Amino acid sequence: MRLRTLPAATALAALFGSVVLAAPASADSSTSVPVWGVDDTVVDGVHQRVFISDSYHSQIVVTDLTGKVVTQLTGLPQVGDLELSPDSGTLWAAVGGADKIVAVDTAQLTQSAEYPTGDKTDPSRLAYADGRLWFGYGDQWDSGLGEVDLSAETPTVTLDLAAGHDFSSPPELYADPDNPGTLLALDAHISSGPVVVYDISSGTPVIRVSAEKNGFFHDAALTPDGQNVVVAGPGTRALTEYRLSDLSEVRTFPVPSEPETVSVAPDGTVAATVLDTDNTGDTYVFATDPARPASVRDLSRDWMPWGGHSTSWSADGSRLYVLTGSSDSMRFQVVDAPRLYAPTLTADAPATATRAKSLTVKGKLTANLALPAGTPLQVTRTDLDSPTGKSLGTKYLGTGGAYSFTDTPPAGGKVTYKVTYAGDATHTAATASDSVTVSRATPALTLNNNGKVYDYGKSVTFTAHLGTTYKNRKVEIWADPYGSDKPSTLVKSGTVSSAGNLSVTLTLKRKTKLTAKFAGDARYAPRTTTSTAGARVKVSTALSGYYRTKYTWNHTYYYFKQSKDPVVTATMTPYPGRKQLLQIQIYAEGVWQTTDKEYFKLGSNGKSAVTLTGTPPTGYRFRVRNSYISGSGDSVNTTTYGAWKYLTFTR
Repeated sequence: MRLRTLPAATALAALFGSVVLAAPASADSSTSVPVWGVDDTVVDGVHQRVFISDSYHSQIVVTDLTGKVVTQLTGLPQVGDLELSPDSGTLWAAVGGADKIVAVDTAQLTQSAEYPTGDKTDPSRLAYADGRLWFGYGDQWDSGLGEVDLSAETPTVTLDLAAGHDFSSPPELYADPDNPGTLLALDAHISSGPVVVYDISSGTPVIRVSAEKNGFFHDAALTPDGQNVVVAGPGTRALTEYRLSDLSEVRTFPVPSEPETVSVAPDGTVAATVLDTDNTGDTYVFATDPARPASVRDLSRDWMPWGGHSTSWSADGSRLYVLTGSSDSMRFQVVDAPRLYAPTLTADAPATATRAKSLTVKGKLTANLALPAGTPLQVTRTDLDSPTGKSLGTKYLGTGGAYSFTDTPPAGGKVTYKVTYAGDATHTAATASDSVTVSRATPALTLNNNGKVYDYGKSVTFTAHLGTTYKNRKVEIWADPYGSDKPSTLVKSGTVSSAGNLSVTLTLKRKTKLTAKFAGDARYAPRTTTSTAGARVKVSTALSGYYRTKYTWNHTYYYFKQSKDPVVTATMTPYPGRKQLLQIQIYAEGVWQTTDKEYFKLGSNGKSAVTLTGTPPTGYRFRVRNSYISGSGDSVNTTTYGAWKYLTFTR
């Protein structure tokens, strides 16, 4: 009912119908649309647009045939049914919240007319037939049938045309230009499910035939000749086709769960969506041949929408448009070849395998219309030796849609097997893949100088040695100096020498972690090794305040008057927060003994001056030194002890 096409479009669909079935499906598409819920959809084949009514947002969303929004017609409270004129020039919309029907110019996408239906009539259902726009209106048992006579010079509105039938809710209306004089009304929201066929040839509806069909109907669609109707129901497991002349049952279309919406293509193909609470398939397409099984798609992981017409065929019947989702996450789905059966293809490879050893890949190719044994499948292996894929030739289905094949992977690492079914005149293409982790040998990789300590500023050569590999002989050497201000840096990259070596010379000013990296190849796994080398700081100690020096007791001694306080100045490689340790010892009883030690913070220039106070004894030997202790203020260098300075005191 919601799809209105010109007779020329119907003829075009018949002409190209075989072309649709003769080729595999192209890629389907899915596009987000700004609607909260779908009350009705209409396809305009002339202007290549789709109209979607959304009562929640009081709007009609207009898209192109891919779902891209063209415009949004707003300010339409409780907009419901949409109806397209036979020439596709006008779209009518029932606007219940404003008690009117509006007309939209489909070329300009602007309102061209409106027809008030009366206070509190709340029109919600529409059908065009014989120059009149029929509408269902009201609420629950206060519902009726009305018309807008568009053939009159001034269109007039007439109510209470139900011809004696007491509708439990606004009747859902259907009519077709190919069956003039006939108007179908469904009393859809009551368990008895009355179906009423009116003769409208006189302009005044007369009940031609009516029958109770025992079910709540969610949706309905007329067949292309307008002689039959397919309803979503009765019951929760079938669509049912009835002949309008006597309302006798013609055919049922079984579905596994509650049918929600239905649409019939110009060639008679029936498409329907089901609630699909178990997520086993939500969109069913039934061929005109009852012996053929349904083609099934699973377009959405969510339950399918209910309460509105959300499925429509394209004007030529080649594509199917389905609205899925709910609330603010609805999507416009395009099924490019809905008559073709969409097979399910699986591939199962072992999780792990040994390189150069045989493994088995198996799977199934299943479809509602089963594929015969011998159906060809193309197999591609992608690995480190063949990153763009290597064909393994054609494999064939066995019985029951199963297949299996063996392969001996020449390369290790991640190996992916892709299985492709190309499709045929009745099936879409399908692909499946699975990956296996294939073992690789572990190469030897070493890096020298681990644990060694060097003086500040020393040039040190680090050598990475790579053992036997397959093809890759490249190694990277990274240097990561201690301290958050120095990032890890690639300092050398290249192919190792014939001896397997790659060297780099670095000037060490901090402790540094070196990392050698081998990326691996088809037969040898990646490998990483590290080496951490220490770097001392530069540290010196200077004394001031002495009055003479003398070489004695195997050292140079600095002489101070007992009344003079010595100043000990440390100079050290600077670093933020760095401290120096000052240690004082006295020679007594034949050994050097520590009398005091204390940390002092260095200035930003790396210097720290400490005055030694007190009254030291004369005639004794003393010594002092400054040292860097890793971890005392920072840890970027290796602990470094400075040289001792010797001093003594006189009167």
